[in-house]
Amino acid sequence: MTLADMPNGTACTVERVTGEHRLSLRLMELGFTPGTEVMLVKTAPSGDPLMLRLRGYTLTISRRDASSIHVRR
Repeated sequence: MTLADMPNGTACTVERVTGEHRLSLRLMELGFTPGTEVMLVKTAPSGDPLMLRLRGYTLTISRRDASSIHVRR
């Protein structure tokens, strides 16, 4: 399951980040490393972007980028 598939208000744990090397490296620099707890706070009415909370801060990323982040509940 990817972060893009999660419903609003759901907490999950990052398993791995895949995709293009530059994108996956940037996502990991933002804190999406294996074992990190992430909460999908809400999704914009249009479905993109996603508001996430991790490591004590709030971040928005595109649904496309979120589909590179594999998670487990």
